Amino acid sequence: MTLLLGLRKICSLFLATLTSPEGTPILPFYRSITATSYSVFVESKLRPLPVVSSLPPPPRLSYLVSGSKGDGAAVTRVLLALYHPNNRYVVHLDLESSPEERSDLVRFVEGHALFKRFGNVRVIKKANLVTYRGPTMVANTLHAAAILLRELGDWDWFINLSASDYPLVTQDGTRSAAYVFVPAAGSEFQ
Repeated sequence: MTLLLGLRKICSLFLATLTSPEGTPILPFYRSITATSYSVFVESKLRPLPVVSSLPPPPRLSYLVSGSKGDGAAVTRVLLALYHPNNRYVVHLDLESSPEERSDLVRFVEGHALFKRFGNVRVIKKANLVTYRGPTMVANTLHAAAILLRELGDWDWFINLSASDYPLVTQDGTRSAAYVFVPAAGSEFQ
């Protein structure tokens, strides 16, 4: 009997060391895991910080992409490489291109799911005569700008490209390319 009483005292002394003076258990094994206010994982206590950007929104660009005889595929390639849903586009194949080439471009633009979804690409269906060293080039550019202002007027900058202009860096790429690497003083890169 005394042996049993001694073991009981030793066990109670051991358990007393596992609790705080207020009586709360020190080891988390004594807490109820099913309690909703308690979690063993710290991730449940983390809250995401709101993202506040001091950067202005990216500019909304408008493009005229034009081409001539044999440039239909190149115009679509430039359009697809440049395309961003926030921008506006007018594409044009001049009078020297064949009617089939112009109708292929119209079918491509009107049948493209992304262009239909955002509605920001227009085709000049009536081909203009464009001589690339004269007033017809300016007239074609002004015609495209008028279409952009009338139908897709919410833009900041106008860019005139031809089918031979294949972009090396897209608009999204220019934001990350704006960072310049400056080595720290005393680094091995100086």
